[in-house]
Amino acid sequence: MDTKGSIEVLPSHVVDALRAHDIDASDIKVSVKSDMTLDNVYMDSWVFITGERLVLMDGLVHKSGKKKGKKAAEINENWEEKSYTEYPITEFKDFKVEILPATNIITANRNGDDFVVCKFTNTLGKKMRAFTELANKVVEGKEITEEDLAGHDIESSYCPKCGKLYRNQEEKICIHCIDRKKVFFRLLNYGSQYKWYMVAIVIFILISSGLALLYPYLGNKIFYDEILSESGKYYGKVVMLVGLILCLRLVSLLVTVLYGRINAFLSNHIVFNLRNDVFKSMQDLSISFFMHKQTGSLMTRVDRDSEHVQWFFLDGVPYLIVNFINIVGVSLLMISIRPVLSLLVLIPAPFIFIFFRRWLPKFYKLFGRSHKRRSAMNARMNDSFMGLKVVKAFGKEDKENEDFSRSSNRFSVANMHIGITSSTVFPVVSFLMWMGSLAIYIFGGLLIIEGKLLFGDIATLVGYVGMIYGPMQWFARLVSFWSRAMNSANRIFEVIDAEPEVKEKKDPVRKMEFNGDVKIDNVSFSYEPNRMVLKNVSVDVKAGENIGVVGHSGAGKSTLVNLITRLYDVDSGGIYIDGINIKDLSIEDLKSQIGIVLQDTYLFMGTIAENIAYGKPDATMTEIIKAAKAAYAHEFIMNTPDGYDTRIGTGGHGLSGGERQRVSLARAMLKNPRILILDEATSAIDTQTESQIQKALEKLAEGRTTFNIAHRLSTLRNADRLIVLDNGEIVEMGTHEEVYAQEGVYHKLYHIQKEALKLRGIND
Repeated sequence: MDTKGSIEVLPSHVVDALRAHDIDASDIKVSVKSDMTLDNVYMDSWVFITGERLVLMDGLVHKSGKKKGKKAAEINENWEEKSYTEYPITEFKDFKVEILPATNIITANRNGDDFVVCKFTNTLGKKMRAFTELANKVVEGKEITEEDLAGHDIESSYCPKCGKLYRNQEEKICIHCIDRKKVFFRLLNYGSQYKWYMVAIVIFILISSGLALLYPYLGNKIFYDEILSESGKYYGKVVMLVGLILCLRLVSLLVTVLYGRINAFLSNHIVFNLRNDVFKSMQDLSISFFMHKQTGSLMTRVDRDSEHVQWFFLDGVPYLIVNFINIVGVSLLMISIRPVLSLLVLIPAPFIFIFFRRWLPKFYKLFGRSHKRRSAMNARMNDSFMGLKVVKAFGKEDKENEDFSRSSNRFSVANMHIGITSSTVFPVVSFLMWMGSLAIYIFGGLLIIEGKLLFGDIATLVGYVGMIYGPMQWFARLVSFWSRAMNSANRIFEVIDAEPEVKEKKDPVRKMEFNGDVKIDNVSFSYEPNRMVLKNVSVDVKAGENIGVVGHSGAGKSTLVNLITRLYDVDSGGIYIDGINIKDLSIEDLKSQIGIVLQDTYLFMGTIAENIAYGKPDATMTEIIKAAKAAYAHEFIMNTPDGYDTRIGTGGHGLSGGERQRVSLARAMLKNPRILILDEATSAIDTQTESQIQKALEKLAEGRTTFNIAHRLSTLRNADRLIVLDNGEIVEMGTHEEVYAQEGVYHKLYHIQKEALKLRGIND
């Protein structure tokens, strides 16, 4: 049951437990579930606030259900209450989260004294902070609005179906509840837009399978018993039979060619769409998703997993249909020739099926392990290549070789286990199949000797045995191929289904022109639960104001500007541009009005001109050159082999650090944004060039709202205001002269840096 102020949905067993204490769930204004009691016992610990009471309720949930295979078809949850306490809500105010060394707590002021409401582990940090904000609104007599709840869109860390912790908190996908049948049909659904091609493939498969069933009958039964036998119906008509078989073979050839061409087109287009969907989903996901992923793992999902899915369409589904038709068709034909003898041949089939069922989960596990280790190996290799200069500089080639060898060996061992298992399972299956064909030779031979069976019949049956056990062998191999394809498809769908943390509203506010007023209102943020990076930061910035952001390393400077650009969403509080919460704005419109030059400059593969025009693809060459000149990049660009058409490698390889930074500055200048963010924008530029760039930046900042993080504090003296951050909080604010006169954090940083620059022979 969903209540208005509940951070999460109330389970039915909790609703029943409350009803037993004369509390209706509809009376609850705000509630939250913790994962430990005040006595440090791990169990469900609920906190409820009604209009009159604060209720604390601890207990255990006992689950039971009818089993269907390995999955619970129906789960019943029973609540065992361990403690229940309630207090008048009028006694409480000032709910807040406190971080302690061993655990975390929510406290409140109860009649002037501190009162511990509940304890919780780190994973619940965001949820608990959201609860305290809503609880304070309730005790202050304020209504909880939809906007309040939208600002605290906290999803559970646990799967609602099985109750287990999500493996990845960004993706919110439970690996224990994956239905591989749904994965299979979802893959098939990717071919729905090519349904007529799929219909054609099925028709060609039916024709091809039907023709394949005729060949043993014509080449054995008809040939031996009807054409070569004097008593045969078509005695002596060898040429006629050969001509018929030749015609059928030509038809089969045509069908095979058409089927192959259509299937090649279809499978590649489907996988093309799937690969694009994966990449698009990755682009839509939040930065936090990539912070927890290795590059090798993501590349494997786009590339290697797509290849496995392509096998599914190219060889998997078509041959699944073909071989199924062959098994059914051949079985019926064999039974029509000699029922008893044919049934003897089919005796091993059920045992083979049981054998498949037994080993299929094992193969799923083996291929999943192989994928993880391949991704780790690729990540290790990518990391080494990206840091090749450092490796060479420190002479650590041997260390890198050892690390890669270790990762490669783990991958090899995983593949070796697949090979060993396959080499054990499939020969056993082949032996069981051979036992079936042995029955034809034994009993068929005896029947021929007794004159009860024609030679053509046994020859036809022997031919059909090959046709029935060939597909069965394919199904035996299918266990490994299928496991790999379904695991790959599931990993792909994990990415496609993953929900970005930074989401656009269904009906966002469209705003094409920005004035540039920025309000940061009581913003708190953490990258990890309960490790606050920003704490209750508030500042009003007027349009066109130049704001310098100052602080020690790790004070939260870059985090603050990342929140303004909405690379991340705030945990609490809000950021407003022109009076509109950035969560309500169209992401496209927001990004179009913000220009940013980062400390770590990244340039893409392509020409220098293409990199400058990255934020404005329709820019003219005149505009590109103008921006480059303003960033003092034109001169060095013209000295490159092909000028603006010079191609540079990934990350801007081929250019110096200062050159890359100037191209990045030109990129921001060309975009002509209303809000400009400079995050150590001149950090990679020499002193002489920095002076030139600083002048260009001052000109660029005119009339624009600018947030400037600079490594050299003297460059911020002309800023309209300085914001000084320390340990995630604003400790000083004002002009250079005002904050310097306070002799606090800024004063200390300024003098430390000034002395350091003097040692380098630089006087500011």
